[in-house]
Amino acid sequence: MSWLVTGGAGYIGSHVVRALRAAGIDTVAFDDLSSGFRAFVPSDVPFVEGTVLDGALLERTIREHGVTGVVHVAGFKYAGVSVERPLHTYEQNVTGMATLLGAMAACDVDKVVFSSSAAVYGTPDVELVVEDTPKAPASPYGESKLIGEWLLRDMEVAAGFTTTSLRYFNVVGSGEPDLYDASPHNLFPLVFDALLAGRTPRINGVDYATPDGTCVRDYVHVADLAHSHAVAARKLEAGEPLERAYNLGSGDGVSVRQIMDAMARGTGIAFEPEVGPRRPGDPDRIVATGEAAGRDLEWRMRHSLDDMVASAWEARRHAG
Repeated sequence: MSWLVTGGAGYIGSHVVRALRAAGIDTVAFDDLSSGFRAFVPSDVPFVEGTVLDGALLERTIREHGVTGVVHVAGFKYAGVSVERPLHTYEQNVTGMATLLGAMAACDVDKVVFSSSAAVYGTPDVELVVEDTPKAPASPYGESKLIGEWLLRDMEVAAGFTTTSLRYFNVVGSGEPDLYDASPHNLFPLVFDALLAGRTPRINGVDYATPDGTCVRDYVHVADLAHSHAVAARKLEAGEPLERAYNLGSGDGVSVRQIMDAMARGTGIAFEPEVGPRRPGDPDRIVATGEAAGRDLEWRMRHSLDDMVASAWEARRHAG
């Protein structure tokens, strides 16, 4: 049994690689290094550099490493930027998914754990999102993730695939001091980079329909997220039934302003954030229940908000 992790050198993917190994699952990391780092992959884990748009390389990798399932994390994940780059987003996330599924089918590999997103919901009109909450993505990124879920559903029917999609909310923190979020668009690294450079962090928008005017999100720790991927892979490998999709959410909303307060506590650097304009594609509020994932995927919140900030800050300082 060996599982391929696409995007395995990225922030989330590298945590998934380590969670799979901790669960006793042999792992192969596949990444084009457009946003990942080779150093994030342990030296004893096979690594293949390449794009999910390269079907021949995917087939070769699957065959050479005896892959029996895939955790598909690779993709273009920036909701705001996707509004400006829709074609690139669809190429990476939809064409890439179709290419991967084609390579898997050619190799008779039929198990997929998919890195989906809360962005499939857009701006839901409910206080607590559940898996069957209507889907209304507000960006090409969210649309591409929803299409990815549809492709998996269609391959279940057409080729007998067994799949599950894990819808991420805001993923933060670090499970290892050498793994950090290097995204130029995510809130935690933006704040840390500003503080380390002596600049004042910025809030993007204070006119949202929320109690303090800043976006409300469901923040979850990356190590908790990675653990549930490993559980999903193990259950699919064992032929145990899973739902088509799970929300990995906490059930509690935290505003960006509250995050800023936690940042000041965690870093020991007092600051009053600047205020900038909204980012395109950002919904007012997304908070979800993780009840179904708790039932089936050992999902639970093992880390507080302060834990998330502290672990992320340690990893960012470790990076230099």
